[in-house]
Amino acid sequence: MTVTERTTRSGSPLIRRGDASGAAAPGRPAGHTPAETAALLDLLTAARPRVQTVTVGHGRDAVSRAAAQAFVRSWEGTGGTVPAVVDWPEEAASWLRPARRFTAGDPDAWVVAGTALGWAQMSRRLRHSTGWEPRRTYGFACLGDVRVVELAGPATLEGMRGVAADGSAWRIGRGLITYYPHPGESPW
Repeated sequence: MTVTERTTRSGSPLIRRGDASGAAAPGRPAGHTPAETAALLDLLTAARPRVQTVTVGHGRDAVSRAAAQAFVRSWEGTGGTVPAVVDWPEEAASWLRPARRFTAGDPDAWVVAGTALGWAQMSRRLRHSTGWEPRRTYGFACLGDVRVVELAGPATLEGMRGVAADGSAWRIGRGLITYYPHPGESPW
């Protein structure tokens, strides 16, 4: 796949089936950990401006759904609000409907869990068709993989942050992921 191309000749951000095979296509996400959920809560509560409303998005696989549900319970337990939980398929014609639901209401932040291909497809649609901002987006460990960045294409995920299974953090910038090996050791 030529990951430097943002859209196909038709103008669609869709990643063609054959383009996502091979080394650039990581497998299914592993189950989330309590350290991961706690670290996401820490990132969101430390964010400035203050985050109160978080829309949660996830792929339709069981692991991503469970991670999203765990986060929603934890976030609401801190007094935060979740105006919407949006799921998306790994394969679709355009992802436009879930993208519009995901960005509706302009939440303070978005939290996402999913497979590499599903999130790459969704994020490309979000950048192409909505006012979504990756710098206000936080991901579970399953998305902290440079192959996700490669699939999504240059600048699509610029500024997105997230956490690893052990609670450490990562941030996407300049087409790369910077990992911060110890919780609390990040520049934000």
